[in-house]
Amino acid sequence: MPRQQKQEVNRLIFDTYIAVVQNSVGSKLFRNFYAKVDGKKKDVTRNGELSCAFHTSSILSLFKLVKGIHGTVNSTVKDLQKSGWKSVKKPKIGSIIVWEPIGFKNTGIHKHIGFFIGNNMAISNSDKKGYPVRHHLTFGTKKTRRKIETVLWNDKLKN
Repeated sequence: MPRQQKQEVNRLIFDTYIAVVQNSVGSKLFRNFYAKVDGKKKDVTRNGELSCAFHTSSILSLFKLVKGIHGTVNSTVKDLQKSGWKSVKKPKIGSIIVWEPIGFKNTGIHKHIGFFIGNNMAISNSDKKGYPVRHHLTFGTKKTRRKIETVLWNDKLKN
C-alpha cells in the first residue's frame, strides 16, 4: 500500500474572508435579527431594510475580527474599535466602510456599514432589496452619492 505524503496546509484567511464577503451578495441569510423590545419579539432589521450592521458584524464575527454580532452600526463600530480596527485614510480591500447618516421613512436617521472590495466598489446590505448587494463606493451618481464617514482597517487582514 502506498504511503501518503504529509501535506503542509496553511489557511488563507484574507482570501477566504473576501470570498465570503463576495459570496454574501444576494443572500437572505442576514435579513432578520430579532430582539425583545418592551417585552415583545421584534425584527429590529425590518425584514432586511436595516440589516447592514447584522450582515457586516456576522461576517466579521465568523473570522473573529469582532467580539459579537450586532444590530446597529454604532455598536458594530464600537466593537471594531475594541477589536483592533483603526481609522485609515484610503480603503484597502477588506476595509470596513461607514457611510454618513441619512433619513429613512418611518425609521429616522441611520448610518450605513459595509465592506470595501476594491475598484471603487463595496458590498453592503440594500435597504430596498433587504439583502447584500455590490455597489459603487459612494452609491453612484452625484444625485445619490453618500459620503464616507470612516474607513477602518485591521492588520490581521494582511495576507
